[in-house]
Amino acid sequence: MPVSPSHLAQIGIPVRNLERAKRFYGDLLGLAHLFDAPPGLSFFQCGQTRLMLSETEGKDEDARVILYYDVPNARAAQAAMVEAGASFRDDARCIARVVDKDVWLAVTDDGEGNHVGIMSHEAVG
Repeated sequence: MPVSPSHLAQIGIPVRNLERAKRFYGDLLGLAHLFDAPPGLSFFQCGQTRLMLSETEGKDEDARVILYYDVPNARAAQAAMVEAGASFRDDARCIARVVDKDVWLAVTDDGEGNHVGIMSHEAVG
């Protein structure tokens, strides 16, 4: 059974200089800054899609754009994808609480070397 995400929830953008990138996306492009998180992450909102700027510190492996697709439940989506033949390095995990929702995430790759995230925002309690 396909996962069928509802929309593109987040795009991870690797950057060499986080402060410079924050000025571009916030001040020049005019996106709303949401929050910063260690180590070297900054989040902005663009319509339904969140941008995650991620400072790479020159690591080639980290220098890839990552698309994060919104699904109702990341754990269930991961299980369905594994059953269909996908492989994941780690199980879906809760990475943050934003307001009244827990953010769950699992990352796989598309067989072409591109990382693909499945993400859910689940009500707390």
